[in-house]
Amino acid sequence: MARPLRPVLAVDPDFVRSAPVRLVFAADLTAPPEAVHRALAQDTEGWTAWFDAVTSAVPTAAGRDIALKGGIRFQETVLTDEAPLRYAYRADATNAPGLRALLEEWALSPTPSSGTRLQWTFAADGSPAFRAALRLARPGLGHAFRTAARRLDRRLSG
Repeated sequence: MARPLRPVLAVDPDFVRSAPVRLVFAADLTAPPEAVHRALAQDTEGWTAWFDAVTSAVPTAAGRDIALKGGIRFQETVLTDEAPLRYAYRADATNAPGLRALLEEWALSPTPSSGTRLQWTFAADGSPAFRAALRLARPGLGHAFRTAARRLDRRLSG
């Protein structure tokens, strides 16, 4: 069963930049920022087609319900939707052990080639064991992000 997390806001005081654990990944896509933002913010169900870790993504009134491989689930609230440059949400409830607070931000900026520089910030707080495990998981999360970015770009360009 999902348990509630500490609610964080995008300005709490900017948790995305001050969280105890911050993992930041970036990739360049050929698709324009408008298309990338639409895929992130409006095509909730489409996440399963390009982000391999996501097994279910269902929109809700406030955000979405997400299920990941391995059985981890999140109830999320969208905090910021500034098309086409930023999309951020927090996890309100989860079954992930040790997690106390989570905010994810997707920042988009145009590239000179009319593409998008996509940056994903995973900002979290949790028990000492959770923090250590998340830091150790950085390479795997980076790989998952790069693979997802490539798959999203192919989906949007194809």
